Amino acid sequence: MLLKIFNRVNKRKNLVLLYLLGLILAIANALPAYIQSNFLGQIFSLSWVSIFFASANLITVFAIIFFPKLIKKIGNIASTEIILFLFIFSLLGMSLANHAIVIFIAFILLSVTSNLIWINMDILVESFSDDTSTGLTRTIYFTAINLGWIIAPSLSSYLIEIGDYYWVFIAAAICLVPFMAILIKNRHRLRDRGRYRTHPILPTMKKLWKKPNLRSIFFIALLLNLFFSSAVVYIPVYLHQNLGFDWSVLGIMFSIMLVPFIIFEIPAGWLADKYWGEKEIMGTGLAIIIIALFLFFAVREADPWLWGGLLFFSRVGASLVEAMRESYFFKIVSAKDVQYINFFRTTAPLGYLLGTILAIIIIYFYPLQYLFLFIALIMTSGFLFLHTIKDSK
Repeated sequence: MLLKIFNRVNKRKNLVLLYLLGLILAIANALPAYIQSNFLGQIFSLSWVSIFFASANLITVFAIIFFPKLIKKIGNIASTEIILFLFIFSLLGMSLANHAIVIFIAFILLSVTSNLIWINMDILVESFSDDTSTGLTRTIYFTAINLGWIIAPSLSSYLIEIGDYYWVFIAAAICLVPFMAILIKNRHRLRDRGRYRTHPILPTMKKLWKKPNLRSIFFIALLLNLFFSSAVVYIPVYLHQNLGFDWSVLGIMFSIMLVPFIIFEIPAGWLADKYWGEKEIMGTGLAIIIIALFLFFAVREADPWLWGGLLFFSRVGASLVEAMRESYFFKIVSAKDVQYINFFRTTAPLGYLLGTILAIIIIYFYPLQYLFLFIALIMTSGFLFLHTIKDSK
């Protein structure tokens, strides 16, 4: 009895530590996230910026696929430390690069490492989570992460206003120093718990395809990241370059628009655990995202209050889908199922890859705002996948 209580308390302490690490890591990720497309846009055309993102995310997909082999060989903590070092190196590379080839290489490394390190974090959080409270655990974790995303845009815009884009990448690298210090200090507490299972990618895909719930949540996650590709890469370009918003305004707008991730994710996770299940909440969020994308296409006025409201509204939907995606997926897998967790995380670069390829095609024939219309139409397919999911309640 005492051992059970001790283990429960110890797990909670470790989770609190991981929430803190998630917050720090999110700030480092979010600082450059919304300025990357405009930073590259100073040097390259929008089509080339899209090619940069497509190339980086294609390579990231393959890196994620082969990442479990490294985790199995050297362990999750050791692989986290390696990826963290490369992450810092890529940020410094972006800040110092003055040649197109160097920028391209640093950008690819940044894309790869910023995705892989979240897989390490997923494994850590899942290893200290109980199935009975997965929804609440994951939503608290994501709330900590989203707090970092709320803090970062205003700081990014301030750094651009007083200096240049380069300072944003340096600030992100500095943020990772305390992350590394905390990780090294608590290495023993967060040590690997058991052996990780890895499987070749094709058998993993076949197994996932035969499991309707896993298959459907995978495609819903892919659609959510398709939306994020437009929101993170092209909305900043559209608002800054097409509608003429200054970064001093955009920084505030982007911070406010992310508040729904703080407000709604924990209550949504609690409701999913106790009462409704994930399906109904996910459907509501999906509908909101689709409506918001149609409005992104339709609204042409450069009104910060109007666009601030639209961006906020879109993230209400995204926060609900994100919370339920995490809650549902981690209820049907365990920490040792690295192959499923890994493959699930390919939805982020795959979503961005599809979004940037779609953008290359769309902007060749139409103005940029038509991209939001096409993505809205594609997002409606999410209801087909949602229909096949067996609810947890």
